[in-house]
Amino acid sequence: MDAQQLSQVESLCETLYVGTPTTGENGETIERAEAQSRLLSLQSSADYIPQCQYILDHSTSPSQYARLVASNSLTQLVTSHWNNFTVPQRIDIRNYVLAYIANQGPGLQDYVTMSLIKLVCRITKLGWFDDKTHRELADDVTKFLQATVDHCILGLKILNQLVDELNIPNTGRTLTQHRKTSVSFRDVCLFKVFQLGLTTLKQLQTRAIVADQAQEQSLGEQALRLTVKCLNFDFIGTNPDESSEDVGTIQAPTSWRSVLQDPSTIELFFELYKNTSPPRSSKAMEAIILLCSVRRSLFPTDKDRAAHLGRAMTGIRSLLSNQTGFQHQDNYHQFCRLLGRLKANYQLSELVKADGYLEWLELASGFTVQSIRNWQYCTNSIHYLLALWGRLVAAVPYVRPDTGVSGHAELLEKQVLTIVEAYIESMLGSVELIYDEGMDDPLEDDGSLREQLDRLPVICRFKYSEVANLILNKFDPLLNQYRQALSHIGSSSTENAPADVSRQICIIEGQLTWLTYMIGAIVGGHSWSSAHLGDGDETIDSSLSRRALQLAQCVDYRLTQSNGVGRADLKLELAILYYFQNFRRVYMFMWDQISNPASASSSSSVVSMMASKLDSVPSAKQKVYQRMFEHLGMGDHTAVANLIVTKVGNNLKFLPEEVEVVQQTLNLLLDMANGYSSSKLMLTLDTVKFLARHHTEDHFSFLAVPANVRYRTTFHATLARLLMSPTGSEKLGLTFEQFVEPIMNTLKQLGSLPDLRNEAARRPLIGAFRDLRGVTSSLHNRKSYALLFDVMYPNYLPLLAKVAEAWHDQSDVIISLLRFLQEFCHNKANRVNFDQSSPNGILLFRATSDVVSAYGRRLVAAPRPDGDIYKQRYKGMALSLSVLNSALSGNYVCFGVFTLYNDQCLDNALDVALQMILSVPMEDVFAYPKLSKSYFGFIEIFFRNHIKSVLALDTGLLMQLMNSVHEGVQDSDPQLSSLCANAIDHLATFYFENMGKDKIEVHNLNNHLSAQPNLFSSLTSTLFNLLLFGAPLPQHHWTVIKPMLSLMLASESSFTSYKDHLVSTQSPENQQALNNAFNKLLSDVQRSLDSANRERFTQKLISFRVAVRGFLTI
Repeated sequence: MDAQQLSQVESLCETLYVGTPTTGENGETIERAEAQSRLLSLQSSADYIPQCQYILDHSTSPSQYARLVASNSLTQLVTSHWNNFTVPQRIDIRNYVLAYIANQGPGLQDYVTMSLIKLVCRITKLGWFDDKTHRELADDVTKFLQATVDHCILGLKILNQLVDELNIPNTGRTLTQHRKTSVSFRDVCLFKVFQLGLTTLKQLQTRAIVADQAQEQSLGEQALRLTVKCLNFDFIGTNPDESSEDVGTIQAPTSWRSVLQDPSTIELFFELYKNTSPPRSSKAMEAIILLCSVRRSLFPTDKDRAAHLGRAMTGIRSLLSNQTGFQHQDNYHQFCRLLGRLKANYQLSELVKADGYLEWLELASGFTVQSIRNWQYCTNSIHYLLALWGRLVAAVPYVRPDTGVSGHAELLEKQVLTIVEAYIESMLGSVELIYDEGMDDPLEDDGSLREQLDRLPVICRFKYSEVANLILNKFDPLLNQYRQALSHIGSSSTENAPADVSRQICIIEGQLTWLTYMIGAIVGGHSWSSAHLGDGDETIDSSLSRRALQLAQCVDYRLTQSNGVGRADLKLELAILYYFQNFRRVYMFMWDQISNPASASSSSSVVSMMASKLDSVPSAKQKVYQRMFEHLGMGDHTAVANLIVTKVGNNLKFLPEEVEVVQQTLNLLLDMANGYSSSKLMLTLDTVKFLARHHTEDHFSFLAVPANVRYRTTFHATLARLLMSPTGSEKLGLTFEQFVEPIMNTLKQLGSLPDLRNEAARRPLIGAFRDLRGVTSSLHNRKSYALLFDVMYPNYLPLLAKVAEAWHDQSDVIISLLRFLQEFCHNKANRVNFDQSSPNGILLFRATSDVVSAYGRRLVAAPRPDGDIYKQRYKGMALSLSVLNSALSGNYVCFGVFTLYNDQCLDNALDVALQMILSVPMEDVFAYPKLSKSYFGFIEIFFRNHIKSVLALDTGLLMQLMNSVHEGVQDSDPQLSSLCANAIDHLATFYFENMGKDKIEVHNLNNHLSAQPNLFSSLTSTLFNLLLFGAPLPQHHWTVIKPMLSLMLASESSFTSYKDHLVSTQSPENQQALNNAFNKLLSDVQRSLDSANRERFTQKLISFRVAVRGFLTI
């Protein structure tokens, strides 16, 4: 590279990062995309390493983008071509980069510095076992720390990146290789790095480092980050989730003991927290959290562990007493995490023995109460505090009363009640504040709300009676006020009421919403374990539930009496549904066990009679269940279930436009139908019978709302599930034919239209297909599926193809049709299973073929749309291919019949499917995951079950398919690569097993191979390159190497050619090792494709890959 070329590179870099067009060598204008393409060529070969070095040494661009590109390219080249370098070359590159950072680093931009640091750390990781020089990076960095302040900052950045690099797995290396390097780094260097970070912090604290304010802040940040990363290191290979804030136990090695249990260590971080501001102070708090999470066995004795806990609690008490740093959001959040983590790592029996525990408990309680009262500033942190108190009270039964300081149990009870009372008061008080000042409503932050509700049951049930009284003392007056306020406005809506009344109702509804959520969470926390069955908590559950159910009745009465005009706040409706879900889960699973055996059918079996006698003496659970409903005072379980289902029906009837309410209501109904006991209970309810008989838009207007169209499927799936349960038809007094009659009537009316492409038919078509899809999804056996098929054929199946023909360009209609057909053709649980003499399987495929052919031909003939191509073209294509895949692989059609009787429906479907997939550019295939799965799914089935049709194609078409397979097998998605690998295996297996036979398909394949003699060799080369040079093979990715044996047997010359070529590219010392590895691979391999031989060869391939990748060069 010369100065002119360097100038061109700098211009391209400016274009790439700034966007300013530049001029090429021939005067052409170069835009950003072209600049990126040209610059990426620097990463294409190891031959470009000198050019990258030249750029680093000679670039003078002020922006330094050229140096960034050179550094990034070097990192990529070193990673990709690592085996191409000798050990001395690797050390030379490492020393060059390290010296460059030392000499140029202080004057470089941060992004260039970090890129170079990443490069030297990557070299260190890859060469860790090559030479001890790589393992001495921490010692080399010590020289940085002893030089200028700027060099000290650079040294800390290098150490930070080194810990990250050695801790986080890289693509291109197996997890085993990563762990081997990581463990060695842990044992050799990590403790030294941690000590360097601590030493720097101590020097900063004692002012031993002379630096200006900015440098001091940077040093502090880097040193704190380093210590946190060291403590967060994956010491034992658990690969924790980096996105989670939860800290597990820190499995620090025993050699760290002296530093971690040294009192000065944790005290250092407490001092740093007190004397700095974010982000340094929050990082110091993060380090304290990690120090409090160190494994128990690190401490030699319980006394040492207790001393460590005591120092932590002393520091926490000091911070709580002085409210140090809590005005900063980051500090506050980390401190809440610390409190939540403290109990997670220490037993309550240890905490109560610590000095100052009672003071700590009172201070923590005061902090929690203060936080709850200032909820608007700490919504995302409250759940950590609730977790602390939940863990404390959960451990109380396991601590003896005489353990630790006296009076700790009584104080905990007192503080818990104080916290719960503060929580209730604050959440209720927030409603008025939000209404008057327009603040963000925590009820609308679903994630934070659920976090809090998940932690409430344990805390509230600790002193359940007292907490329940707190709630009831708030709930009863509010409910009375609510009823009185509603009596003033009659059937009017809240918005049309006088301003003061409207405000009162809104505030009361908001407060009732909070209380209902709390009751739902607490009732949902009921434990059916034997240890808690005698506590009598079910009577308190019943008291709370009575209020929630009365509120639901009140809201429902207003809704029905006003014909949907008088609506409660939607958040209250959602809270009621949340309560119903929890109540259903806890108290609606035993209905069949409590029901009177005498009401059973007289035709009960002997086994049933014996079971009823055994059940005549109620179990402990049954007694609890009965007491619950006796104390509830609202009737038995049937009455309560009827109340819930009636509310469900009224929501669907009167709240059709409220999509979230409709969704949650239908989810509740579906969950009740899915429960074994609750579904049997539902079949006895008049409301359910009404739903099953009147599931039309005339009775439930939500079905007519376009935004609810997807919920039609859920609604009908639920009803069909109830109907198809063992006694469903009998209990509901409804046959399947009667149930689907409204849908069939709609299809009949649509079929009689002279012009099916009528705008008035759009919504009925979509609704009918959505409904049918829901019904079909609930048919799980042969008998129930046959009921639907008998209804659909012959009157309605032909209509499907007409709809596809008429509405092919309207995505909403065609998608609903194809989704129904996809479900209808899916042979799940072998439900599509007709008698041997039945033609229904053939008729079903013929109807499917007609739909796919009608839609596919129009789709292929249509021009490429200008708008959203996925919605207008590829979504329908993906679904139609998926429909055909289900039909072709459903195992309910003998496809040979079509050729035998000259029926063209199979050929038509395959021809249209081929036209569709060949019309899609490969970049579009991989751009849309659903399309790619259907696309390659069809190709795999085509090669598996219809190889004769595959080989009958023109050579050009077959090569297009093979090119797609060739690209697909290299995709990173294991599902796609597996499908393509299977397709290759089907073709190679057919050729091997039929080689030399006088069959027309074999002759066709030979003709294709004569026209494209490199077909098998290119596939062999690609698969072996993936094996040897690709990313690490996950366990589920082994199928990519499945076709290798069949390919080798089908074309031994292709394998020999690849082997010879690969050996020729290696150095003389590697050639012998590679030949030995190949000989070992081929030993004991038989010329057979039976499963045992395949499995044996697959295992040998994996071993071959591991052995060869250690020395192979690209």
